[in-house]
Amino acid sequence: MKRWLLALLLLTPLLAGLTLWLDGEQPLQDAAAPSPTPELIARGRGLALAGNCAACHTARGGEPYAGGRAIATPFGTVYAGNLTPDADTGLGRWTAAHFWRALHHGQGFDGRRLVPAFPYTEFTRITRADSDALFAWLRTLPAVRQANRAHELRWPYSTPLALAGWRLAFFRAGEFQPDPAQTPEWNRGAYLVGGPGHCVACHGGRNALGATADAGFGGGLMPTRDGYAPAFTRAGEASVAAWTEADIVALLKTGASPRGRADFRTTGPMAEVVMRSTQHWPESDLRAVAVFLKSLPQQPDPVPEPLREPALVAQRVQQGSGLYADHCAACHGEAGEGGQLPDGTWAAPPLAGNRLVTQEPAANLVRSIALGGFGAATEARPRPFGMPPFAHVLSEEQMAAVATYLRRSWGAQASPVQPLDVARWRGSNAD
Repeated sequence: MKRWLLALLLLTPLLAGLTLWLDGEQPLQDAAAPSPTPELIARGRGLALAGNCAACHTARGGEPYAGGRAIATPFGTVYAGNLTPDADTGLGRWTAAHFWRALHHGQGFDGRRLVPAFPYTEFTRITRADSDALFAWLRTLPAVRQANRAHELRWPYSTPLALAGWRLAFFRAGEFQPDPAQTPEWNRGAYLVGGPGHCVACHGGRNALGATADAGFGGGLMPTRDGYAPAFTRAGEASVAAWTEADIVALLKTGASPRGRADFRTTGPMAEVVMRSTQHWPESDLRAVAVFLKSLPQQPDPVPEPLREPALVAQRVQQGSGLYADHCAACHGEAGEGGQLPDGTWAAPPLAGNRLVTQEPAANLVRSIALGGFGAATEARPRPFGMPPFAHVLSEEQMAAVATYLRRSWGAQASPVQPLDVARWRGSNAD
């Protein structure tokens, strides 16, 4: 046996003991739970909407909040737990202290460590008062008897030692602390974005081990393979620093916001966030989020790299031009100007100057071409216009050509898209 393997076997118990000592079970903080008044329950419902808890904890076709949804990650499949008050399979035997420990410390009813697909790395910032309110509301749900399914993580990610090591490296419990130099409105926005709303869980990007890479909202590919969460800190991605507060509120409330000659729309996973979550937030909270997002420090957009094979790119642009004329121009316009109905309603957004088109990487553009999709269905826009999928019509090479044409036309100089990029980012309707 090799010496390094023998040393690893000998050190494993020591390392396990060390991690348990440094990251052991947190004691329950059995503060007296507040009475479940109507006001407290209403507050808890608002927090559940803010966190979009139903999105993960409701399986397709299943009972709300009863868990069972499969969440694909780079490390295997995680199954969301049952949040209904069933005594055997849900939270029926939990106390408010158990729930607080789960949010704040990432530990379950029996003290076991929870996998960080449950975003306790952000929920740790939630106040105890808000935790109690959310728990009080969950207790009002109909109890659903549905056993929790064991996660299917690959080795070594499935081992307790790996999870303990991950927590030691990437997790620190800590409640949100207001910044005394900022206004109450700014602090409210920072709390919602960093805690209950856990926006940084997507817009911060992830490192190779699945931990948040950039707490400054610098963007990144989502570990659930749902595309790219654009940076709030770059004008070419999702920055709203130059927007008015009213425009930001409109986007989060209705799924669309007037900007210049067209409107910006939420698409992909963000459309679901608006539909299930932010459209239900109080106006004051949406404005607080707008104040916070506008204050984020901005970074310059990356400079496009020189083309490596300009002749091949030119050929792909030419191919994409023909495909665009055949499949896209009827809705989006011959020059990417978009399409409007006689009453001025935008049926198809402009593509010229569209940030989704020129983002790096082009994952969201590729997914939009391949899978199509709808914007957020909201009270203001209950029947949003949609785009059909083209994955069954165009090959990966053809989709790469269309994407490259869009990214190299009408003044855009973004990097070309390769067929291998399409294979990597196209996704499937089962995502």
